[in-house]
Amino acid sequence: MANPVWTLGEVIGATGGRCEGDPAAPISGFTIDSRALETGEGFIAIRGPNRDGHDFVQKALDADAGCAIVEETYSAKAPREAASDLDEMRLVRVQDTFDGLNSLGREGRDRAEHAVIIGVTGSVGKTGTKEALRVALSPSGSVHASVKSFNNHWGVPLTLANMPRDIDYGVFEVGMNHAGEISTLTRLVRPHIAIITTVAPVHLGFFASVEEIADAKSEIFEGLEPGGAAVLNRDNPYFERLAAAARAQGAEIVSFGEDERSKVRLMNCDLSPNGSTATADILGDMLTYTVGAPGRHVVQNTLAVLAAVKLAGADLKAAAEALGAIKAPSGRGERFVIATERGPICVVDESYNANPASMRAALQTLGLTPREEFKRRIVVLGDMLELGEESSKLHRELAEAVDAAGIDVVFASGTDMASLFEALPSECRGGYAETPEELSPVLLSSVQPGDIVMVKGSLGSRMAPLVDGLKREFENRS
Repeated sequence: MANPVWTLGEVIGATGGRCEGDPAAPISGFTIDSRALETGEGFIAIRGPNRDGHDFVQKALDADAGCAIVEETYSAKAPREAASDLDEMRLVRVQDTFDGLNSLGREGRDRAEHAVIIGVTGSVGKTGTKEALRVALSPSGSVHASVKSFNNHWGVPLTLANMPRDIDYGVFEVGMNHAGEISTLTRLVRPHIAIITTVAPVHLGFFASVEEIADAKSEIFEGLEPGGAAVLNRDNPYFERLAAAARAQGAEIVSFGEDERSKVRLMNCDLSPNGSTATADILGDMLTYTVGAPGRHVVQNTLAVLAAVKLAGADLKAAAEALGAIKAPSGRGERFVIATERGPICVVDESYNANPASMRAALQTLGLTPREEFKRRIVVLGDMLELGEESSKLHRELAEAVDAAGIDVVFASGTDMASLFEALPSECRGGYAETPEELSPVLLSSVQPGDIVMVKGSLGSRMAPLVDGLKREFENRS
């Protein structure tokens, strides 16, 4: 194995574990999902709320795992006699596997001493910004970034543990839904540059106010490396609160937005359904560039991306050119155009997440679609979760955004989304059901070729099957 991420000896040293195997044996990386394990990777048996990873250790070993990190008390339930000695040589026994994962993450960060590390958080736009950073930094060197939305208490240390020691740039998404979570994670990441995309009423079920959410996002500055920079949205009403928290940690404040006081300022923006063209002043460099994914909110976040690129000493012009290649991530605006005998239908998959800010941004982006391209704009909306006592009100207030985007028909699912449905004019109501499963037949019988249909809701509202159902229905008609 060329340039392994770890050797077995390094794993033992980082975790303080014990193992009888060859210390020089290569380990290509780590996973906590035995189904995703690739030959030579290490498997970490995490005890979760619903499953115990120790139940899948033998499966990982049978799949040629390089090693398996298990707790001292682990004993295979039915070890294969012929392979038991070989298996034992690959078991790294530790006191606690979650602590072992964090130790690997900490060591992974320590080893990348020459890399520029960027941390990204915010109520909306974390994953898209992280992916845009991956694209923008690639012309300047090697980039290691979080996979999917690996932004929590196991995703962050796992991403750090998989970081090659000779990487040039590391990009880490950091999420939370409770106070104190980011504080722990940022001390693992230790970013040189910390981005907060925006602060919005998300996870209000766990916070008393949006101000408390801002304070929780500000925890990312607690792990900032000395001399580090905080990249903050100047257009957000909580900018000064965030900036004060960043200054308290000795950070340089780099603001971005349309506000004339922004250090990174959007000067002009031409929006289209398939992308945008922007002109911006990036800390004194005037650039005009294209953005491959649609939406004003995406353009706003590219300002933070380009600010980070310049602060990191990377090639700013090459980064701006690269942004033309970014696409909406799966479940976050990905578009599917299906040709049928009677004309095309477009399905916009926004089923991964939803909150008031992202819902408004998605509706505004849908409203850019020309009538010449698709005659009807249809939205299928599921509940926005974790909004607390304000939930019904926040759902109902989306009616203005629906109207502003020129939405023709709304289908709705979920207890709270009923508040929005009832607030809409009768000619706009396509159908409502308590569950997506009940809504599906009504939706499928109503959508026609020539429609663009956006499906959006929190992951827990289970809207993704409606996307699959629409694609199947119209692909069968093509």
